[in-house]
Amino acid sequence: MKVTEHIKNGNGKTQFSFEILPPLKGQHIQSIFDNIDPLMEFNPPFIDVTYHREEYVYKQLDNGLLKKQVVKKRPGTVGICAAIQNKYDVDAIPHILCGGFSKEDTENFLIDLDFLGIDNVMALRGDAVKTETYFKAEKDGHTYANELVGQIHDLNHGVYLDEELQNCCETNFCIGVGAYPEKHMEAPNLESDLHFLKKKIKNGAEYIVTQMFFDNAKYFEFVKKCRAAGIEVPIIPGLKPIATKKQLNMLPHRFHVDLPEDLIIAVVKCKDNKQVREVGVEWCIEQSKELQKAGIPVLHYYSMGKSDNIKSVASQLF
Repeated sequence: MKVTEHIKNGNGKTQFSFEILPPLKGQHIQSIFDNIDPLMEFNPPFIDVTYHREEYVYKQLDNGLLKKQVVKKRPGTVGICAAIQNKYDVDAIPHILCGGFSKEDTENFLIDLDFLGIDNVMALRGDAVKTETYFKAEKDGHTYANELVGQIHDLNHGVYLDEELQNCCETNFCIGVGAYPEKHMEAPNLESDLHFLKKKIKNGAEYIVTQMFFDNAKYFEFVKKCRAAGIEVPIIPGLKPIATKKQLNMLPHRFHVDLPEDLIIAVVKCKDNKQVREVGVEWCIEQSKELQKAGIPVLHYYSMGKSDNIKSVASQLF
């Protein structure tokens, strides 16, 4: 079932969803199930599965020279989605990136998903690899997420890359995209960010999931600006309970989000990460209650591979 259909069927009741990471290469899929199982009591209509592109590492040879090697640390997104749908009878949403994909790769990826009965995809540009300062598209790949959305939309209308194909089957993907209440790090300002977000919607995106934020006022203001700009699709907030003192620096650096002063002070006062976890859970509960009271159709939680604090939050709301 499509995400937009889940929202419609919710009849105004706030629903719970979450995102997981594929396990590191060499780990068993049971590690995924062990994190999903505790959250199933909250009846998630869908679960997102991130996609992790290749990375480049340099290994020293016996002669002292360096050899560039391509590695993918977290493979398995498609297989995990298929396993989730089979085991839990819940819609799984794979992330699909511009980075690491040619247009042909993208088309074949989407065909596999269609064959597996996967109805939703999250279309993202993706980040630059660690060896690059700025994002660089693959040869014959997409540079921007709105282009990727356009290709998925074309496939939904039976338009394939090979123009000589005839009587092509149409796919039926519901397309989600990301957005940044505090603007994307590469955007000069929020207005520019909204301009490109509108392009994604125009090209066929049907719902939005935001980057994590810790101040609901920023989300509400972002939604207000989206509506004023003519963006009418559902805007699902992304939430994460802070769990360690290290995240005070890591989250703003990696995800380019601001932490409210009250949250920072509360975390700094904690004696250990156990106390930090309690502060993070309580903060996220209060965030979630306010969003739930505002009638937000879905609250989406970033689990980062661990479900215990998400369960603590969800148990107070769903």
